[in-house]
Amino acid sequence: MENHKNVTEFIFMGLWENRQIELLFSLLFLLCYLAVLMGNSVILLTITCSHLIEQPMYYFLCHLSIMDLCYTSTVVPRLIRDLAALRKIISYNECMTQLFTAHLLAGVEIFILVSMALDRYVAIVKPLHYMVIMNRKRCDMLIFTAWAVGFWHSIALLLMMLSLPFCGPNHVNHYLCDVKPLLKLVCKDIHIVSILVIANSGMVVVAIFIVLVASYILILYNLRTRSSEGRRKALSTCSSHIMVVVLFFVPCIYTYVLPAGSENKDKEISVFYTVIAPMLNPLIYTLRNTEMKSAMHKVWSRMLHSELK
Repeated sequence: MENHKNVTEFIFMGLWENRQIELLFSLLFLLCYLAVLMGNSVILLTITCSHLIEQPMYYFLCHLSIMDLCYTSTVVPRLIRDLAALRKIISYNECMTQLFTAHLLAGVEIFILVSMALDRYVAIVKPLHYMVIMNRKRCDMLIFTAWAVGFWHSIALLLMMLSLPFCGPNHVNHYLCDVKPLLKLVCKDIHIVSILVIANSGMVVVAIFIVLVASYILILYNLRTRSSEGRRKALSTCSSHIMVVVLFFVPCIYTYVLPAGSENKDKEISVFYTVIAPMLNPLIYTLRNTEMKSAMHKVWSRMLHSELK
């Protein structure tokens, strides 16, 4: 920890310089955060209190909702507070903790999305072997792998950042502690470090996105042999997954593929995967899913009847 030299805290420059706009968006992001909490809690309650938890797709969706809740809670409450504050200060240790936690949870979420794509691929391409291949033990193993890969990714970034010297200035051109805005404050040449960051984050995200797109193309190709009813149901499910993948991955690719020294709209674009995507995910998965809507109706009706007795 001695490597951070005389920098003991960082000051966020935030999203906007206009005080009135920041106060307005503080309220807006508070409403978005409440929507994230409510929407993902409803999904968790519906799945865990119904037969859906036995199905691999909803088992993964349950874990995705947990990640959305945790990830937004790592970033958004501080963002709301900072937008309403005159000085947006975070200590060095808190900054490194936020960096590690955010990348850990985002890494786990990415591999949960990969697991959901694998689940849909097996369900459509190998329907007769689906329950054998996607048994609960294998699903648990995929979740464990997601946490292991997420941890490896985030600990590598954290150790790299802890080894870098921060001598000042300490103004971070962002609303959260992330690798690229912090690298701009390092008082040494960051050319090699930037390449490592792109390799660890940018190229990995691009590779996973290409694999996901390819898997969904294969799924759509295999739907030709299905009946019109089966095709309609599979398309409805897959389109939800594709929307979530695009909402999360495209902003991530924009943010992490470009080198740290480049001037771009990182902090504005990052709002998509820190706030907007976790808020829209519950809507995407419930409004387009008849099975989910039916389960929600049964669970909430049962809860209402038990309250009235």
